Amino acid sequence: MIFHISETKLKMPAPEQALPGRPEPIPTANRHFVNGKPLKGPYPEGTEKVLFGMGCFWGAERLFWQVEGVWVTAAGYAGGLTSNPTYRETTTGLTGHAEVVLVVYDPEIISFAALLKLFWEGHDPTQGMRQGNDVGTTYRSAIYTSTEAQMAQARASRDAYAAALEASDAGAITTEIAAAPEFYFAEAEHQQYLAKNPGGYCGLQGTGVTCPVGGGEAA
Repeated sequence: MIFHISETKLKMPAPEQALPGRPEPIPTANRHFVNGKPLKGPYPEGTEKVLFGMGCFWGAERLFWQVEGVWVTAAGYAGGLTSNPTYRETTTGLTGHAEVVLVVYDPEIISFAALLKLFWEGHDPTQGMRQGNDVGTTYRSAIYTSTEAQMAQARASRDAYAAALEASDAGAITTEIAAAPEFYFAEAEHQQYLAKNPGGYCGLQGTGVTCPVGGGEAA
């Protein structure tokens, strides 16, 4: 229940509150459990990257690795203050990171607009520091872009979806949209978690409101 959640987990930490982290990356898997491709690259020439935060990264990652044109996905942490955080550290609310999915995709096969449509419709972007029963800054909605073109499209899609949500009395969007900060790969056990554990938890649940951008926009 929400009233059992510490206030620490509902507010971004100040720099002096953040956990110190570590200088070296934590160990993770080398290859994608489903498609066998290298998680850390090298990625093919012409591919692009984006980070999506949709609550628990287990279900969010599965949503995107199933899409034609997505070359590889990875679970990780971004948008916080602590360097090279662990999963346990992020759950304290004292790293500032969101659980995110790295999506490396081929824009010649799948458009960024189509990925944005999946993002908006795949979760509820109106919930602030939570996603369903998952509560805390770790589970906030976020888009971290890697190009100016992505940023422009992300903002335009937010505005279009906000209008659709308003028309349906579904609440205001709280999604953070920013240039991609450093991405930290999560531990090996979290990579492609629902492929390894098909009956595992997935908290993804959309609003039921259709996003008016991205439909059928595969290249």
